[in-house]
Amino acid sequence: MKKAYIVRLSDILDQIQSYLPGADTRLVEKAYVFAARAHAGQVRRSGEPYLSHPMSVAYILAQMKLDLPTIAAGLLHDTVEDTNVTIEEIRHLFGDTVADIVDGVTKISHLPVKSKVHKQAENFRKMLLAMANDLRVILVKLADRLHNMRTLEYMPEHKRQRISRETLEIYAPLASRLGIDWLKRELEDLSFMYLYPEDYRRLREEVDKVVAARQDFIEEVKKIIVDKLKEEGIKGRVIGRRKHLFSIYRKLQRNNLSIDQLYLIYDIIGLRVIVQQIKECYQVLGIVHSLWKPIPGRFKDYINLPKPNMYQSLHTTVIGPGGRQMEIQIRTEDMDRVANEGIAAHWLYKEDKIIAASSAKNGQLEWLERLIELQKELQNPRDFIESLRMDLFPDEVYVFTPQGDIKVLPRGATPVDFAYAIHTEVGHHCARAKVNGRLVPLDYELQTGDIVEIVTTPHQKPSRDWLKFVKTSRARSRIKQWLKQEERQRILAAGREMLDREFRKVKLTLAAFLDHELSEEIAKSFSFKNVEELVAAVGYGKLTPQQVVKRFLVTREKEAGQEEEIITRKRRPHHRGPEALSVEGTEDVLFHLSKCCKPLPGDEVVGYITRGRGITVHRADCPNLETLDPERLIDVKWEPGDGATYTARIWVLTVDKKGMLASISGAISATEANILEADLKTTQDRRALFNFVLEVSNKAHLDRIMNNVKQIEGVIRVERKFA
Repeated sequence: MKKAYIVRLSDILDQIQSYLPGADTRLVEKAYVFAARAHAGQVRRSGEPYLSHPMSVAYILAQMKLDLPTIAAGLLHDTVEDTNVTIEEIRHLFGDTVADIVDGVTKISHLPVKSKVHKQAENFRKMLLAMANDLRVILVKLADRLHNMRTLEYMPEHKRQRISRETLEIYAPLASRLGIDWLKRELEDLSFMYLYPEDYRRLREEVDKVVAARQDFIEEVKKIIVDKLKEEGIKGRVIGRRKHLFSIYRKLQRNNLSIDQLYLIYDIIGLRVIVQQIKECYQVLGIVHSLWKPIPGRFKDYINLPKPNMYQSLHTTVIGPGGRQMEIQIRTEDMDRVANEGIAAHWLYKEDKIIAASSAKNGQLEWLERLIELQKELQNPRDFIESLRMDLFPDEVYVFTPQGDIKVLPRGATPVDFAYAIHTEVGHHCARAKVNGRLVPLDYELQTGDIVEIVTTPHQKPSRDWLKFVKTSRARSRIKQWLKQEERQRILAAGREMLDREFRKVKLTLAAFLDHELSEEIAKSFSFKNVEELVAAVGYGKLTPQQVVKRFLVTREKEAGQEEEIITRKRRPHHRGPEALSVEGTEDVLFHLSKCCKPLPGDEVVGYITRGRGITVHRADCPNLETLDPERLIDVKWEPGDGATYTARIWVLTVDKKGMLASISGAISATEANILEADLKTTQDRRALFNFVLEVSNKAHLDRIMNNVKQIEGVIRVERKFA
């Protein structure tokens, strides 16, 4: 067995000086001396001095370019747990920062996957809270786990299995969530090696053969791109990218392939183009698509829409020389650093400050915020563990639509989860399911490789029983939302019926009351926000219809001095509504932007008065206006807004040629607009039809985008579409 290299103090100090030249490392040196004394006489299973472990952890943290207190904590992280040292001693000698990190690591040292549920839930809660207080706690824990995995060969078989599974299910996904790609890859491959040693050995041998066979092809493509970059005056570098073994293994499983079918996986080795500026990424994309035909549906823009772990890049798959598929990633140097180092890439700019809270506020750690809220809301330990596994550490299955699209779902997911993953309406109307061509119950547990077909009927509705077996938070929340809405509609219908019956006793109608200018005032007099809440209160029995009718009659007589028919609205000075709109006719009005025509600030618009739901705003040229009651249409206009964004849909007809998607995406991005959806269809007459859903600020912004796109050579027509 090859003897592992034992890290020396000089190695750690040299590494620190490589990114913090001139740093005062006395804190680290002091921590080394203290750890050496505390662990004196202790030996690891490998026979090496125990000190070799905290030394290796500290070196890994230095390789991650972390701050000095974190590296000192790495040296001290086992002293409280494995020696007679107390946290108070650490605090006295090394200060609060180092002590808090060591204390946090000590408290989450044990995360047994198969422990009793209460203990497991408590450990997870401690880990989340420690991360929320200071992310450095989990970074030390990840470095600790990495070195333990590197030396796992000395552990008994049953412990190797348990620790590897725990690493694969907890620590590798956590490293991925933090964006530390190199760490995630090494943890996954080490776990894979111990969990499935024979598959690991065979796959490594076969991958080496494939890489050797494709090397000439990759070098050929690399040279073409390098030459083209020089020709265009773009400073950049092109490197080969090899997928790590476990990701290849997972992809084989996802596609129901054996290791012998490895040749069917086209992206085992790919290319990465790294440039200086963001605009050059899109230039390179255009170059690549002009050289080789892109495969529709394989383009992903993670620059405009980064992943939750801060990853940014352009991904495209093209048909390269000889008809071979190849994946090309394009990013800047900064994006490449973040892709590999994740949250740790920002550490130098923060120096000795805690970054968890500020990063979360910037949206980079929203998932951590969600989990902190989750642990507060779910007091039941079992619910907490299941929700945590679902959202952070999913044990995934990969299933297919009949068209061959992949859906990733948590293990134990059912056809109902699959239906909601397709679309909310598919879920709501899911009546039957076929898996691999045969009918199955809706609570059937899906397996990786299943082909799932959902049969819908218009009359099918979600059932409360579905909540007993669905696994995804999406399905659960959509079902609960529908049931809540259904219950509310039932209550509103009951309230309307009772009120209408009572109004008819005094020769009035509910419809007349809802149209009257006093209806909102009556609702507020009972402390309700609007008339709909008033009607719901009657339906729930919190208020009697007699109380409402009496209050209305008294108020009306007081206002008018005489009884009058409730037919029209009185005019009032116009008031700026919450959507930067103004309307003559009512105060505190609730506006809804119509989904059928998606109006934007700057469009000519018309308001339609709904019954109890405020005013729906349509574009003046919306075809649906012809179907509405003209008596309920009113004039509305836009007022200066507050920086809100809106969605708009355009379609672009072009000649079908290479690089067109990249050109259009670049033109749109140049106007600082986000592409939310992109779809491409080709026609028999060699035309390409692109459909885009964009995030824009107003009509002028959209007009600017459309004009930009019209200037592109090969664009035939650009039109704004109704939804």
